[in-house]
Amino acid sequence: MNNRWKLIILSLLMMVIIYIYLHFQAASGFVINNVRVPRLLLTALTGLILGSVGFCFQLLLDNPLAEPYILGVSSGAALSSILAAAAGMYLLMPLFGFLGALATMLLVYWLARQGGGFNTTRLLLAGIIIGMFISAIISLVMYLNQQDIGNIINILMGNLGHIFSRGEWQVFLGVALISLLLLTYLFLQGRRLLILSTGELLAVSLGINVKSYRIRIFVICSLLTGFTVAFAGIIGFVGLIIPHFTRLIWRGNKPGSIFYAGISGAFFLIICDFLAMHIAIIELPVGIITAFIGCPMFIYLLWQKK
Repeated sequence: MNNRWKLIILSLLMMVIIYIYLHFQAASGFVINNVRVPRLLLTALTGLILGSVGFCFQLLLDNPLAEPYILGVSSGAALSSILAAAAGMYLLMPLFGFLGALATMLLVYWLARQGGGFNTTRLLLAGIIIGMFISAIISLVMYLNQQDIGNIINILMGNLGHIFSRGEWQVFLGVALISLLLLTYLFLQGRRLLILSTGELLAVSLGINVKSYRIRIFVICSLLTGFTVAFAGIIGFVGLIIPHFTRLIWRGNKPGSIFYAGISGAFFLIICDFLAMHIAIIELPVGIITAFIGCPMFIYLLWQKK
């Protein structure tokens, strides 16, 4: 089966899932238009970003474990978003999320460059250490601001059930438009990222300025991650699992794989959010569902590659 038919089948399945997502348990028109449609848009955009960014990081670093959560970018975005929320600046949370993600990514990148050259192993280690340090700061903020612990937990565990005010909805639509433009740029970079993943020497010989190109992709991915964390919190495993799932279904890395990963990420997260809403008496954080599904999937993928 060629990739076009696979994409058509995935699109048809997504349409079915979206219909069930919106109309399950005979939701009223008011609930569909004012609660479920905004939530569906947030969920789809979040999955699209996490799947695409995860694939970009894995290509850029030529490492199958690279993703925003492991590199510490999500933690940096979460901390800055939490500080913005604690200060009552809810409309500025996307901006703070971006600044936190960008600052974290630049710090991790700077640490990876120390000692000369660029080392992906050092980058991953720096990301893990910085992420742990930021988590300690978040724990301190939680302890000192226990009145805001509910909002903090929503950011740390992933929450797609955000009820938008009129101002927040306008901000979200603006952020969504910017995100789609940036994602389109990433989709068009598939060939270059594939070349870079094969080695710096080949990329340089083909006229790619590796250092500036890496920084540009890092900044764009950090911007997208920051926006995602500001609105949906930290949702793990999507950026890690979906690129591997994409390679399995579409058979390896291809120029269009970033787009396929984004579509697959949106599909996966819509299913996970539907389960988070209806699998228990109370709504569960979607990060719990992605972890429960993502861990066995990753173990299976590792077993398949033995």
